[in-house]
Parts: sequence; structure tokens; C-alpha cells
Amino acid sequence: MSDTTDPQRLLTRMLVSAINAREQESDRVSRTLHDEVGQVLSAVGLQLDALKLEFQDRVPEIVSATNNIQTMLEQAMNEVRALSYDLNPAVVERVGLQYALDRLVGRFRNRYKGSLRFLFDSSVRVPLNIANAWYKITEHALENSIQHANSSKIEVHVRPTGKAMILEIRDNGAGFSVADAKQKSSGLGLLLMEHYASQADLQLEAQSDSEHGTVIRCSYAPDAGRRSKSSEKKDKEKDAGAK
Repeated sequence: MSDTTDPQRLLTRMLVSAINAREQESDRVSRTLHDEVGQVLSAVGLQLDALKLEFQDRVPEIVSATNNIQTMLEQAMNEVRALSYDLNPAVVERVGLQYALDRLVGRFRNRYKGSLRFLFDSSVRVPLNIANAWYKITEHALENSIQHANSSKIEVHVRPTGKAMILEIRDNGAGFSVADAKQKSSGLGLLLMEHYASQADLQLEAQSDSEHGTVIRCSYAPDAGRRSKSSEKKDKEKDAGAK
């Protein structure tokens, strides 16, 4: 069945198109905050320094006044810088997977009433396309969990296991039927996670029930691609030999 006749695939393509458009706009806002607003705030800080140096002998109280303003200005600059990073769709490329996920989890932690833990094994190394897919999958998994699971605990874990690298998002919430979710609008997050996994040639598993909550597991086997290419080469050699 083609993408034009499969409702789920068509819906996924429409959602991805909308998300891509949103990311382009986020990139524009991010660059504006970083390049324009950030520079203006920095310039204001320099002007305050110049003002303080010029008038501190004649108006001694100007020192404490400008210091207070510069403290508030520094807070504003930090907020602008953080917002610029969060809005940038290339955040993984700019700061690395671990820091990007840490910031993402921190953003969700601010709106989650339960315990949200992030565990990252520093030995994990994955290509950029895998890291980007993991970031997007984590974002949708956390959104789903916080909105629908009614959980008190969520864990995001990145770790090596055997010959694979694993991203795992688990909660202790109410659980759901994975099969039913794929057929309903409430399963849009799961459809998008599957899309991002397939685009990066990753294995995505979703397990959920009312007793154990939900586990989203996405695995990357560094040698899988090499084994696949090797098998393909051997098959071609067999075909050539048979002719």
C-alpha cells in the first residue's frame, strides 16, 4: 500500500511536514534571539560600564545602581541564550546529545509534578542522525507520558547493552493498548516516534500495560549497517557467480 492510500502513513507525513515548518520558524526565532537580541543586550551592558566609569567620581551612587541593572541584564541574557538553544532544531549538533537531552528533560521537569530522572552513560557514542532521532523520540515520549500516563515517575536512560546502544523512556503510569493507540488520534506521538526511528534505521519497541506502565525502547546497533552491507555484497557475488 502506497503512502497516498495508507491513512496512517499519510497522516504521519502531514504531521512531519507541519513539524518541519515549525522547526524552520523556530530556527529563525532562535537566530534572531542569539544574533540580534543577544547583541543588543550585550551592547547595553557595555554602555552601562562606560556610564559607570564616566560618572562614578561625581555620582558615587551610580556604581551600585548600574551594578543592579547589570545583574538584571545578565539574568535576561541568560534567559535569552537558554531560549535560543531550546528553540534551535539543531541543538543536538550544536551542544551534543547528552547536554541536549539534559536540557530537554529539564524543560519537561518544570511542568511535571512527579520524579523525572535522566541517566546517560558517557561511553555511548552515536552518529548525528541517530542522536537527532533519539532527541525527537524522547521529546514525543515525554510529551505523551506527561499528558496521558498519569504517572508519578519517569526515567530517560541512554546506555550500552551488548552490541547495541539503547535509548529508553519508561514511566509507571496507567499504560495503554499500543495496537489501539496506533488507530486513534491519541497515538499520534507513537506514530511520529516510529517515523523518526524508521528514518534513522532504528529499532523501536513500545511496551505498555496498567501494572508496569510504559516503556519506549529505541536501539542502535553500530555493526548492523556494516553487516547488512556485507550480506548484500555477498548476495551480489553469489548472483554474479550463478550467471
